[in-house]
Amino acid sequence: MASSQVTFLITLFLFSLVFSSMSASEEATTKTLEKKVDVVVEGMVYCQSCNKFGSWSLTGSTPISAAKVSVICKNQKNQVSYYKSFATNANGYFYAQLDGFKMKNNLADHPLQSCQVKLVSSPLQNCNLLTNVNYGLDGSPLRYEKKNFANNDYEAVIYAAGPLAFRPAYCTPSTHN
Repeated sequence: MASSQVTFLITLFLFSLVFSSMSASEEATTKTLEKKVDVVVEGMVYCQSCNKFGSWSLTGSTPISAAKVSVICKNQKNQVSYYKSFATNANGYFYAQLDGFKMKNNLADHPLQSCQVKLVSSPLQNCNLLTNVNYGLDGSPLRYEKKNFANNDYEAVIYAAGPLAFRPAYCTPSTHN
């Protein structure tokens, strides 16, 4: 084998190594870019016990199935950038996956800064008055409790709203002896 052929083969070999490592690097970058990240808000909705009326106490409260809450996010100009209502499950729990939520400004549009949860409606005729427990009327702020779910191509970052509550329209007056 001539010296020029050996040089050519070595050059070809080195070129193929560089090309394959570049290809692998591009593939890894593409896979990283394809990872879907969802923002999720979770919480509970209760019917506040009559004997706790006027307080934020949820002692003796019962979860409300099919209650509705809304998640509202506003940008730095106080314009609504996301709104959707969600229903609780049979245990009064809601898991609100914010499909379509976008952050244009990483700090100002971050869910902890821009999103709140508000009470919307209760299916219970005997417990359908709104309360401001954990700011359910004004908008319950979100907390990050280090919860997330992740696999190779998906991640859900989960934020929590404080437990919210409706109250009965009529409570039997207590009698004092």
